[in-house]
Amino acid sequence: MISPILQIVIALVMAQMAMAVVWLVAMRIRNAGIVDVAWAASFSLLALFFATTGPGAIHRRLLIGGMMLLWSARLAIHLYRRVQRLHPAEDSRYEQLRKEWAPFADRRFFVFFQAQGLSNVLLSAPVFAACLNRTPGIAALEWIGTALWVIAVSGETIADRQLERFKKDPANQGRTCRVGLWRYSRHPNYFFEWLVWVAYCAFALPSPGGGLTALCPLVMLYLLLRVTGIPRTETEALKSRGDEYRGYQRTTSAFFPLPPRDATK
Repeated sequence: MISPILQIVIALVMAQMAMAVVWLVAMRIRNAGIVDVAWAASFSLLALFFATTGPGAIHRRLLIGGMMLLWSARLAIHLYRRVQRLHPAEDSRYEQLRKEWAPFADRRFFVFFQAQGLSNVLLSAPVFAACLNRTPGIAALEWIGTALWVIAVSGETIADRQLERFKKDPANQGRTCRVGLWRYSRHPNYFFEWLVWVAYCAFALPSPGGGLTALCPLVMLYLLLRVTGIPRTETEALKSRGDEYRGYQRTTSAFFPLPPRDATK
């Protein structure tokens, strides 16, 4: 059986090598957007690795490994379709970074891709911890985590599909989606994405070192609220939809799903 320290070292090497290959592909096709696909897909690789090499109870390893693998595969496929629709154009976020980082954009993208690989390993901590747990049976917190995961993945999938259907209708061009879950949150996909990490953390809490995995949903929340999630998405929405989106901001919660506010107040 591989020691936990060796597991982490191997996982880091795997993630960094995978991102190096993805960087080479991205530079060849001139589309850095594939890093999003690779980031999501890498969790499948890490989940399989930890679940097959961990010393924990097999039923627990299969459950948490399967949860992360299914979530990872769904998100990777969703993101791949988005990149494919835009290609050969690049997502606006990466177009902007390419301009900001010129003339050393390729070099800086390499560092950026490697940082994504490191984040994959760090955020996989709940799976790593759970796969160390030798305790027989599934604890109540693990069942709660599993139930939260089902809710989170279902919500994320529904939000993505609602937005896709809205965008496919030519009559909605230049308009903001306010149907379904998008009526209660401007970013329900991000909210349920964060809830996925809360679920993984809850599942890992009864395991050795599980308390430390609480950092994962906290880091994800910070990234979504302050860095790569909502700030960039809102900036692009305001550029493309202006006052129409400002009206949406006045009535709709940015993150947590809440009843719409009265715009007249």
